[in-house]
Amino acid sequence: MTGRSGSVDATATTGTAHAAATAGRATATGTAHAAATAATPAATGAAPHVADAAIGVLVVDDDFMVARVHRAFVERVAPFRVVGVAGTGEEALAAAGELRPGLILLDLYLPDVFGLDVIPRLRAAGHDCDVMVVSAAREADAVRGAVRQGVVDYLLKPFEFEDLRVRLERYALQRGRLLGTVVRSQADVDRVLAGAAAPAAAVPALPKGMSVETAELVERTLREADGTLSASECAARTGVSRVSARRYLEYFHTVGSAEVSLRYGVAGRPERRYRFRGAVTGLALPPAVRP
Repeated sequence: MTGRSGSVDATATTGTAHAAATAGRATATGTAHAAATAATPAATGAAPHVADAAIGVLVVDDDFMVARVHRAFVERVAPFRVVGVAGTGEEALAAAGELRPGLILLDLYLPDVFGLDVIPRLRAAGHDCDVMVVSAAREADAVRGAVRQGVVDYLLKPFEFEDLRVRLERYALQRGRLLGTVVRSQADVDRVLAGAAAPAAAVPALPKGMSVETAELVERTLREADGTLSASECAARTGVSRVSARRYLEYFHTVGSAEVSLRYGVAGRPERRYRFRGAVTGLALPPAVRP
């Protein structure tokens, strides 16, 4: 794949074979209408609903072949789902209003407007979606302008799937922190802000014998718990053994995503209870251990 409008190499084309049925340039109106129709009944007139666990993505690129590759890349990364594709700035603005994406992958070299000029128009229209620049623009002014506009990341074309995957997972991690963090002290603020600069590779690998699937299950159970959770309660809710639940909970405590408190009874050792803190999510589990 080339930076802006060249050919797509055989590898990228093969990797996007499942998207071939949608070949051709997808305008914002056509794609937006299809996505909206699939997401909600047309009679209601309500905005399309994206599943709570999903992050809707709008891909903006004037080269339909490049946009198709980017779309295929995004669809391979959970919990992201492409809700539309636009080829111009005006199409992007229209699609953002209709589809309400959580994230926009924005090219800067658009045929009608410079990509960065789309961002203030999004804000003026009341859209609070995040923007990740995906462009061949290497000028320092473009990068500085993107930072001033508050983009969440800036990825240079051409790039491989892994380059985008790392940034998407890092974004999902930071998004989860911002949505789930309760600020009780400066340390909570520092932990959230520090995550924006922390590379995804910094997340520690799972210990030997632990699986990504079980880690995600235990973490989700801990996240959704109302208050604290013991190893026995976690085991009952997840279906894993108490020993396994305790091991995963202790791991999350070790890496900073769970805090531990002790509950004292009338006899015996105090019960260890765990509360989710949001420092690490299953989305950020290291790629080396992903299936």
